[in-house]
Amino acid sequence: MIIAAVGMPGSGKSLFCDRLREGGLPVVYFGGLVLEEVARRGLPVTPDNERLVREHLRAEHGMDAMAKLALPAIREHVAAGHDVVIDGLYSFSEYKTLRAVFGDDLQVAAICAPATLRHQRLAARPQRPLSPAEAAERDVREIERLEKGGPIAIADAYVLNDGDMETFLARIDALAASLRAERRSGERPA
Repeated sequence: MIIAAVGMPGSGKSLFCDRLREGGLPVVYFGGLVLEEVARRGLPVTPDNERLVREHLRAEHGMDAMAKLALPAIREHVAAGHDVVIDGLYSFSEYKTLRAVFGDDLQVAAICAPATLRHQRLAARPQRPLSPAEAAERDVREIERLEKGGPIAIADAYVLNDGDMETFLARIDALAASLRAERRSGERPA
């Protein structure tokens, strides 16, 4: 099974993926592909450089660039018999590519939080902080340019991250348990 985390910036996707990693699942970080390319080009890691590289990769490989570039790593985990987590599914094109390759083995988990709370988190994060205005601009860019609304809208599961960490982690654990049960029974939860 492939669990793809999707959500707006600051929703808690990385925390979601870290929690599943702690449970023993390998994680393929789509954003890591961008960071590697930024470094390969000798650019400083900044939100602007990340955006420029992301846009260049998509111009070169299509809107599903991250999925295409990550397929070898995902397939390697699957071939080894592992479930795998994707940190940062962005576009509907990426979703379609992954769905075409993995079919019903792909489960999309949308991590959701109110915009005001997400923007506060992004302003307070130690790496690559964004002002509330920058965060709002990024939200619009990701919806309009990256097709991000599609995978969120058709996700298989939703995890709300609007409170304390303990509650969020409990919600992640509940989803993970549900997915394990689903896999054992061969049925999707209602």
